[in-house]
Amino acid sequence: MSEPLALSIGQQFELERMSRAIDATGDPQALRGLAKQLLQAWHSQKAATQWVMRQHLGAPTPVASALALDPAALDALKPAPRPGSMDVL
Repeated sequence: MSEPLALSIGQQFELERMSRAIDATGDPQALRGLAKQLLQAWHSQKAATQWVMRQHLGAPTPVASALALDPAALDALKPAPRPGSMDVL
């Protein structure tokens, strides 16, 4: 099993700074705005992580999955190199 993710020192300081800013905010409207920003950042990070995992694992793209195409079928759609050329796809 791999090690759990650890925050860098810089990330730990930023987390503490933001935590203190949240604790110091008494305005419910400001807290709602901050919560929405954090929710957006969390979902953006999830999407980025999923994209990286798909790239790393070589999983088919969502478009290929939607079209029920596997990677071998997609490779078959690529044009063949011209004879005598140095084309690499």
